Amino acid sequence: MKIIRLLCQKSGKLFIIAVIASLFTGASSAGLIALINYILQNIERVLISTVASFVGLCLLLMISSAVSWILLTQLSQDVIYNLRLKLSERILACPLSRLEILGTPKLLAAMTEDVNTIADSSIAVSGMGVNISLVVGCFAYLCWLSFPVFCLFLGVIILGIFSYQYIANRGRAGFKVARAEQDVLFQHFQTVTQGIKELKLHRQRRNEFFCEDLKATAARVRYHWMQGMTSFAIAGGYGLGLFFIPLAILLLVLPRFIFIPQEVLSSYTLTFLYAITPLRSILTTLPLLSQTSVALENIESLGLSLTEQIIEPTFPTGSNFDRDWKSLELVDIHHAYQGEKEEHQFSLDRINLKFKPGEIVFIVGGNGSGKSTLVKLITGLYTPNRGKILFNNISVTDNNREWYRQQFSVIFYDFYLFERLLGIEANQEVEIQNYLKLLEIEHKVTIKDGILSTTNLSQGQRKRLALLTAYLEDRPIYVFDEWASDQDPLFKEVFYKKLLPELKSRGKTVIAVSHDDRYFQDCDRIVKLDYGQVLIS
Repeated sequence: MKIIRLLCQKSGKLFIIAVIASLFTGASSAGLIALINYILQNIERVLISTVASFVGLCLLLMISSAVSWILLTQLSQDVIYNLRLKLSERILACPLSRLEILGTPKLLAAMTEDVNTIADSSIAVSGMGVNISLVVGCFAYLCWLSFPVFCLFLGVIILGIFSYQYIANRGRAGFKVARAEQDVLFQHFQTVTQGIKELKLHRQRRNEFFCEDLKATAARVRYHWMQGMTSFAIAGGYGLGLFFIPLAILLLVLPRFIFIPQEVLSSYTLTFLYAITPLRSILTTLPLLSQTSVALENIESLGLSLTEQIIEPTFPTGSNFDRDWKSLELVDIHHAYQGEKEEHQFSLDRINLKFKPGEIVFIVGGNGSGKSTLVKLITGLYTPNRGKILFNNISVTDNNREWYRQQFSVIFYDFYLFERLLGIEANQEVEIQNYLKLLEIEHKVTIKDGILSTTNLSQGQRKRLALLTAYLEDRPIYVFDEWASDQDPLFKEVFYKKLLPELKSRGKTVIAVSHDDRYFQDCDRIVKLDYGQVLIS
């Protein structure tokens, strides 16, 4: 089982202690069964030592069972904790282009559905460890009672396991297909939240999406999940019934051919009936463990694809700003999107640009001309397929790309607004208040201990809050991707006539994607793009 292997990898010593405790549980349970059989056969000659042994074995069973359960639960939770952090860390370290290819639904499904499945199995794994130890203890006692009879039991059980596994594999296949369909279902859920306005405005589109996409996918998930559970239910019932076959052979067939003492028959019957309860528990746990195995496979495959793309070394935290930089140059840059199936792939080609401190540069062009892609290349979020980026005549490579990105404060068109000032010192209260007034949102938002009082604002006001964060970062280069598109005419005037010149006066470089041609005269130069080509620079 993959979950057991993970337990061993994460904390081997703790797992060994838990296994030892489980062995004591099995041994004490077997000892109790043997002692009970002895008491039944010698009911009139029970000694104080027998009573003491009974009490001691009961205490050992209770303590070892509790210790084993607690340790295995802790191990399981440690695995879940580390898995969540590791997956999040890999996503944060993965190049943006790779994340865009994987897609948000697949990442969310892994971080929620798969990890939750593993979390649900943690207690099951703990209980299964104790139950297995009980079954092993019972089997050890059966072997001690009569080795030939035990061999018969073992042979029938091994045949049963192989036939059980055949049925269970069909169930696991159903879980695997259902998990693949869940990625599609998460994509439909994303459509519900992000496309709600368009769906509300078009009833036929909404009905077709609900019936043909969302409902149909949910039905396929249900069907394959039920197929898996049905297979495991059949396998579980078959497996449970199968364990009574050797008992029937022992009681009804073997005594006709060979002599078996009555005490052996009664001991075997009592022990086997005692083992039925933990066996049933193990069989009911197997479907959940199979789902966990599928979830782990999905996370591992995602993790491996992420790992292959992690090429950015870690570096010490700190400002890492080069405030005395002299030049930023893009030399013969070529970039094409990966994974596109169109006959004519979009690409930026032969991009040669140079930026210097204290200038305002507008990037202009029609929709689809490559402006946002160029911004991601300039800021180091995309790695060019060919060409190089020089910062202070130093080539930006995989070894320094993370450092290079720290030179930029960027507000993207599809920006994200955090609810607190992460990574920014919260003791700049006077400065924060001045910026709130400058951005004309002091009556809408207050900031205390770095926490925004609200982010439930209009898109234009949210962009002003993002601009506040960029001001506080105080980095050498500012990049704005259509920042003014959601502002009213009065504040557009403030942005182009006051805010950008103020940044320039502080020696900052401003690179702004803009469609506001009435303000083009307010920049130092214009970079015009047309379908991936620079026409004016």
